[in-house]
Amino acid sequence: MASLNINKADFIKSAASPEQFVNSSVPAVAFAGKSNVGKSSVINRLLNRKNFARVGSAPGKTIHVNYFLIDSKLYLIDLPGYGYARVSQSERDRWGRLMEDFFAAGLFDLGVMIVDARHKPTADDVTMARWFKSTGHPVVVVANKLDKLKKSEIEPNLALIRETLDLPEETVFIPFSAEKGQGREALLSEITALL
Repeated sequence: MASLNINKADFIKSAASPEQFVNSSVPAVAFAGKSNVGKSSVINRLLNRKNFARVGSAPGKTIHVNYFLIDSKLYLIDLPGYGYARVSQSERDRWGRLMEDFFAAGLFDLGVMIVDARHKPTADDVTMARWFKSTGHPVVVVANKLDKLKKSEIEPNLALIRETLDLPEETVFIPFSAEKGQGREALLSEITALL
């Protein structure tokens, strides 16, 4: 496994339009998930930082495509959370166009889709999974909030997620807890495999 100094992480830019997307030969990993699924917490856990990706008290804090450069070797791209009701329709439309442009540009090498381990994926989750698949890039599905499930609920819930998102057999699926750190090493190894 190539080494990656995850302590060397820099915020590069927030892109509000396609012209601002980073087009680089450096591998890039795009993170997407519903507004309240704990996307920032997963990124923070991955980097062993408390507040690296902003954790908002109100969901829907990430409204642009945010780029972080890790060890000058890898971009982490934090996509805006989706499916949050308390934003205006025009804001949702703007978000939808930005995402369509982002996926059409295909300027990333690996997608990380974060879902809630406790719930059946929403229609928005299914759409996001389709967008990721449409790029032809590999995608890793991270089922966060595993620590909130009873042991007996884990297997059936994960099976339901896989089925609802219509994931191909080869899709890497990582049960994860941003709270406890479960799944961190597995996700890190998928990401560093790009190097």
